[in-house]
Amino acid sequence: MIASLRGLGHEVLVVAPRQSRVEPSESKGTGWVPWLRQKLPRACAELLEFGYSLYAFARLYAAYRRFRPDALYERYNLYTPTGVWLAALTRLPVLLEVNSPMVAERSEHGGLALTALADWTERLSWRSADYVLPVTRALARHVQAKGVPDERIVVIPNGINLSHIPEPVEGARPKLPLGLEGKTVLGFIGFMREWHGLDRVVELLAHPAAPADVHLLLVGDGPARAAIEAQAQALGVADRLTITGFLPHGDVPAYLAAFDIALQPAATEYASPLKLFEYLQAGRAIVAPDQSNIREILTHDRNALLFDLAEPAAFGEAILRLCREPALRERLGNAARATIAELNRTWDNNARQVVALLDQRMEQGNAAAETSLGR
Repeated sequence: MIASLRGLGHEVLVVAPRQSRVEPSESKGTGWVPWLRQKLPRACAELLEFGYSLYAFARLYAAYRRFRPDALYERYNLYTPTGVWLAALTRLPVLLEVNSPMVAERSEHGGLALTALADWTERLSWRSADYVLPVTRALARHVQAKGVPDERIVVIPNGINLSHIPEPVEGARPKLPLGLEGKTVLGFIGFMREWHGLDRVVELLAHPAAPADVHLLLVGDGPARAAIEAQAQALGVADRLTITGFLPHGDVPAYLAAFDIALQPAATEYASPLKLFEYLQAGRAIVAPDQSNIREILTHDRNALLFDLAEPAAFGEAILRLCREPALRERLGNAARATIAELNRTWDNNARQVVALLDQRMEQGNAAAETSLGR
């Protein structure tokens, strides 16, 4: 988004927490912040999160005084209503990107001690922004439930940088450097967690119905990696599994080009998975869960095979069908590639939408000022 805004000729100043110098391969929950959270009572840790927003606001206000921007584009985070505080002080237009309903998410998974404070900061951030930009229509329903008017909610899904994956590469050539020539490659990109369900794919490799040439290529790393490797070893399919570990983003397309079947085994009900757009742009046959946020991008048997989450065997059956039917893989892959252009799901288009919203908001502000002066 930042690169696309700059590409359209706009100046962008990024204000964010200082980046860690720890290498990605070493940053598996280490560092003083996770350690402090583990040691402190949950309520104390959450108070520190909220207290950090005061420091963040001071930095943001200093940046505002130096840069004098026309607008603020902010990515929402819980306990950090800094953008709307700045807007209250300066009348700066605020566009708030929302990737998840963090109160609901943390209540369900990590737990919240200060639920009332968390809910207040979320409502304050969402209701006070000029526009709230959820990444899916499913997520927009969460925003609506917090009292944000429909006219201030604009869904902008994630997208793809077209230059990142300019043209799909077919045939055996992408597989040669990886030692996967002659294999039917099942692929997954991302940070591997237990809830992703990759263990089901490893089980499938050992199933009698799985073709002997099927290989699983996992591009990334994560806390589930050790369990996946142990499972493959126990099932006798370790030689049919490759895990790359962390890679620079620029290296990912070369591995994606080796996929025959791209996997999205699971997704939260409100997410706009970034990997889906890379799969689409690469022109790969996709297997993904049949749920409303996924159907905003994918259509069953048109540009993907969607499986019923209520049917335990459905995920594996969809994969095996694609393994057996190369013509179906090609048809779905071609339609997947066309989807990016059909839906215009690029970061450049997202940036143009953001600029149009800002123009609209600034025109409204000018009109209101003129009306006030006329009176």
